[in-house]
Amino acid sequence: MFPKYFVIGAINAALSIALGAFGAHGLEDKVSDHLIEVFETGARYHMYGALGLMLISLLAKFIDGGNLLLNGARFIFAGIILFSGSLYVMTLSDISKLGMITPLGGAAMLIGWVCVIISAIKFGRK
Repeated sequence: MFPKYFVIGAINAALSIALGAFGAHGLEDKVSDHLIEVFETGARYHMYGALGLMLISLLAKFIDGGNLLLNGARFIFAGIILFSGSLYVMTLSDISKLGMITPLGGAAMLIGWVCVIISAIKFGRK
């Protein structure tokens, strides 16, 4: 788990920075200020998830979190795609109905963090 999710996290951190810069500079005068804020929210949570994946992969070096820790990383990665991805696409397409997907991404991230918490408590005591 360690190298794979660390790399996935690092790639997503880089993507978050690139997309954040695009949102700040490339969307200026092209979309409303509200949609720029929406895009920036996507980039911010994209980075949170990316850093989380990297931290989880490091945690996996210290505890044997089993499938619970792995599933936590999977849920967080899915959350990045659904939450941030829906905000990015919604901003670029101006299809506001895509906002209905965003809470699913947030829920996936929350489920992922709960898996990580349980794994750390359960396996960290051994």
